[in-house]
Amino acid sequence: MNPFEMLKTMGSIQSQMKTIKEELAKITATGSAGAGLVEAVVNGEFMVQRISISDSAMAMNDKSALEVLVASAVNDAVSKAKEATEAKTRDIVMNLERKA
Repeated sequence: MNPFEMLKTMGSIQSQMKTIKEELAKITATGSAGAGLVEAVVNGEFMVQRISISDSAMAMNDKSALEVLVASAVNDAVSKAKEATEAKTRDIVMNLERKA
């Protein structure tokens, strides 16, 4: 491959990576634990956006149980975000390949 073709390919890859990153940033996933006592929202970059703790969970007055519920809700949200980001990445790559 000549150097100019390599540079063109690198530019295309960088453009594709930028598109993927922008699309992944738009993803949000909600996880829950304890039948909805705790919910967590995570974005496509796996950053926790929000934790919601129900009044019922707070009324339990059990710190260790609440800690487990929060961890479980976050893990559930991360798992869902991971699935969503993998699916979105596949879709984007397939669409970009079709355009090429």
